[in-house]
Amino acid sequence: MRWMVAFWMMMAGAVSAADWSEPARGSVDRKGMIDAVRPHAEWLFGAPVQFIVHELRQAGPIGFGVLTAQRPGGKPIDMRMTPGAQNGDVDVEMEDQEEFQILYRKSGDTWVAVHWSNGAQDVWFAWEPLCAEYRAVISEACQGL
Repeated sequence: MRWMVAFWMMMAGAVSAADWSEPARGSVDRKGMIDAVRPHAEWLFGAPVQFIVHELRQAGPIGFGVLTAQRPGGKPIDMRMTPGAQNGDVDVEMEDQEEFQILYRKSGDTWVAVHWSNGAQDVWFAWEPLCAEYRAVISEACQGL
């Protein structure tokens, strides 16, 4: 999965960012986007969770993010001890389940994690219906669609 993040970061430099921008550290939008996925991560991994931001893009009321969940202070999450492992939603043998890819939509003043996946092994959002709506923030994945 780390290769996927590296690919996206490399592609971000190769693609014009004219359609999107990265919300500034400390901004209301950045905090809102990160907080929108927090309940999903806490449901799977238990609280508290904090995130490493690998990619965060915003174009008007839509956004895209690649975040890695961890415990406060940078401590790794022990998958065996998570609610998700106990209820069967987390496979303790699978790598990179802490990584989330998120497609966001802003509703009023609130960012919502509309589509998300953790531990994905493919580019699940490279799909015409999602590209039609989110192309401005995932244009690399939507080429040819």
